[in-house]
Amino acid sequence: MESFHKLKICVLLVFVTFFQLGQGFYLPGSYPHKYGIGDYLNMKVNSLTSIDTEIPFSYYSLPFCHPKEGIKDSAENLGELLMGDRIENSPYRFKMYTNETDIFLCQTKPLSADEFKLLTKRIDEMYQVNVILDNLPAIRYTKKEGFMLRWTGYPVGVKVQDTYYVFNHLKFTVLVHKYEETNVARVMGTGDAAEVIPTVGNDGSDAPGYMVVGFEVVPCSFQHNANSLKKLNMYDKYPASINCDPGTVAMPIKENEPLAFTYEVSFVERDDIKWPSRWDAYLKMEGAKVHWFSILNSLMVITFLAGIVLVIFLRTVRRDLTRYEELDKEAQAQMNEELSGWKLVVGDVFRAPTNPSLLCVMVGDGVQILGMAVVTILFAALGFMSPASRGTLISGMLFFYMILGIAAGYVAVRMWRTIFVGDHKGWISVSWKVACFFPGISFLILTILNFLLWGSHSTGAIPFSLFVVLILMWFCISVPLTLVGGYFGARAPHIEYPVRTNQIPREIPPQKYPSWLLVLGAGTLPFGTLFIELFFIMSSIWMGRVYYVFGFLFIVMILLVVVCAEVSLVLTYMHLCVEDWKWWWKSFFASGSVAIYIFLYSINYLIFDLKSLSGPVSATLYLGYSLFMVVAIMLATGTVGFLSSFWFVHYLFSSVKLD
Repeated sequence: MESFHKLKICVLLVFVTFFQLGQGFYLPGSYPHKYGIGDYLNMKVNSLTSIDTEIPFSYYSLPFCHPKEGIKDSAENLGELLMGDRIENSPYRFKMYTNETDIFLCQTKPLSADEFKLLTKRIDEMYQVNVILDNLPAIRYTKKEGFMLRWTGYPVGVKVQDTYYVFNHLKFTVLVHKYEETNVARVMGTGDAAEVIPTVGNDGSDAPGYMVVGFEVVPCSFQHNANSLKKLNMYDKYPASINCDPGTVAMPIKENEPLAFTYEVSFVERDDIKWPSRWDAYLKMEGAKVHWFSILNSLMVITFLAGIVLVIFLRTVRRDLTRYEELDKEAQAQMNEELSGWKLVVGDVFRAPTNPSLLCVMVGDGVQILGMAVVTILFAALGFMSPASRGTLISGMLFFYMILGIAAGYVAVRMWRTIFVGDHKGWISVSWKVACFFPGISFLILTILNFLLWGSHSTGAIPFSLFVVLILMWFCISVPLTLVGGYFGARAPHIEYPVRTNQIPREIPPQKYPSWLLVLGAGTLPFGTLFIELFFIMSSIWMGRVYYVFGFLFIVMILLVVVCAEVSLVLTYMHLCVEDWKWWWKSFFASGSVAIYIFLYSINYLIFDLKSLSGPVSATLYLGYSLFMVVAIMLATGTVGFLSSFWFVHYLFSSVKLD
């Protein structure tokens, strides 16, 4: 009875602890902020971006107004820094539910020759200004041919008949929703998943509060009166009425002349937009019907093809095994003398491949990358990586990659021991190679690209301090975990081969067609599962569009794994049937060759979809990041093909006894 009483006390303590944690920790998304009427809203600025160059720059690299208190960086996570985001404070400020018009911000110094040249260059390169209010990016709506287009941010300026104009007057619209306080916990979310927000209670004030549920901007070019600006200070009211017409431009950029900036803000209460759904405007994807139909069509076709391949494959193998097992011993002995196809390579099928260490390392890294991708996409599909939390996707990928170093070391070392029939010598060397192979390639590519970004003074360049942090994370977390996984792999029993390997290798008969031609062609089927989704992913990365259909991406990834496994199985069986026992590397590249087609697709996307991409630096960045992505995909898909083929060969030769 006393023990039961202690158990109840422990359960109560755990419940109270979790309840207290729940007061300050909300997952996923962010907690709604309540603003009273007249409370200040501080707008922040992010990096200037362009789909023309793909090189981000700091907002204050251009001659814009600076805040009175000086420029201050906002706290940024690792993912934001790696993505090139640089969020800083701005001089723009609003009062909740207080409409203001014709607010003077500042007048810059006369533009120097360098500032004039830089500003006109940024306009030519179609750079966008990205501003943020209450964690919401500003949206700009434009009409074109009867369609309403949605953009994030607004352009720096525009060029009309060889004259450059700057957008120096901004018309902001803040959409707000009245804060609803209740006495019970309620379910809230960010539009992608629900979360429980416990209510702490009323703060004792009866004044209404409001939440920001939308943020829109209309940029205008307005010619201010120079005499009217002389006595104005920041946040003073401009003496004349400013008519914001986005269809006309009036403020030309001239060397040795200053620029004046003003703004206006209006608040609109929207009862139809709740706080949980305020991100819906950003997550709407154009061509949604085409997107869903294409994905569904791809899934159905690939599933149908994979089913046919699987049925044919199972019928062929089972027929061979059934015919052999139905014979008596004398007939089996006679048949052994007249063996053909895969049965002839029984003494060579498990012969160690060339460069076994490299194969084990690539398989280990492939397991790590594949595991990271599956777990990250699953968490994103469940809503744990909301777009409201910038950089969480990249941060999550890094975290899961480092943790899965244990799996990489374990698989690589155990495969190493299996190839060398239980010999555990050299497992430390294999573990080190696993820990350094893909990260080494990544650091090499990123360092070269980073020098290009450093030379361009871009915010996309990884700071040196962050480089040191990444190296320390790799050396202090990823490497030890990989060695721990290798240690467990060395202690685990190796996989025993069902047949013995002959001392003298069997000669492979000449083939009608080069085997590597089949291996390269095999990548077309896995590519068929990817190419439609790949277009949307590429558009998200390079065209500035939001990608948030991780549920479909997770389905496509599972389907890709199945197709890679089946393609590799079929090719391995085909090679064994023509007495080609060198299946190890071919099974890896049979599914890994999909990376070649993805890289070719990347080049096609660069030529036909990123036509405006200008300059060798931008093209080099694009190709460098594409190469980085392709190497990761090759290791992941190749690992799937190799492990499935290894299981198949082991199962095939353990199912039938050959003397």
